[in-house]
Amino acid sequence: MNPLSTNDLWPLPVYEGVREQFRREVIEAKKDRRVQVGPAMSFVFENRLTVKFQVQEILRIERIQDPAQVAEEVEGFNTMLPGEGELSATLMIELQGTDPEVKAALARLYGLRDHVWLETAGKRIQGFVEPGREEPGRVSAVQYVRFKVPDPQALVKGPAAIVIDHPAYSFRTELTEPVRRSLAQDLG
Repeated sequence: MNPLSTNDLWPLPVYEGVREQFRREVIEAKKDRRVQVGPAMSFVFENRLTVKFQVQEILRIERIQDPAQVAEEVEGFNTMLPGEGELSATLMIELQGTDPEVKAALARLYGLRDHVWLETAGKRIQGFVEPGREEPGRVSAVQYVRFKVPDPQALVKGPAAIVIDHPAYSFRTELTEPVRRSLAQDLG
């Protein structure tokens, strides 16, 4: 997937004018890019549209207009884009409770990085979770996961699923046809 450049972005005053329409477009696109796995984890599969939205929102919130700082943000967010033959997702662990309860639940998820899978064509593809997002006693509530997909057509044809088989959290979600079609575009 081609990385974003600063030329792909709207200047802040222009973005303010198109923001609501762009936001609606991104929300609509994410319907086929968000996968809930069990009650407390969701994957948002990233592409140029979702990443552009995140960059534009950061620039807006932080009022960044300096070209060097804009370029730095674009460079950082480009790391979220999938590479050739892969899918890239932000995994959000959405726990509820008091701060100590949430921290304890996150600690129980230690080792999650070894238990995230994409199943397609009857085979499991282990997700590569960005290093440094967990340590004994602490797991980040946001993880970045990549799946190398050797057979894009198997994903399109289905069935396919996202599986988490961690001892403290074990769930499977079948990917619908619209989700599989949307994700397959990332592999082309």
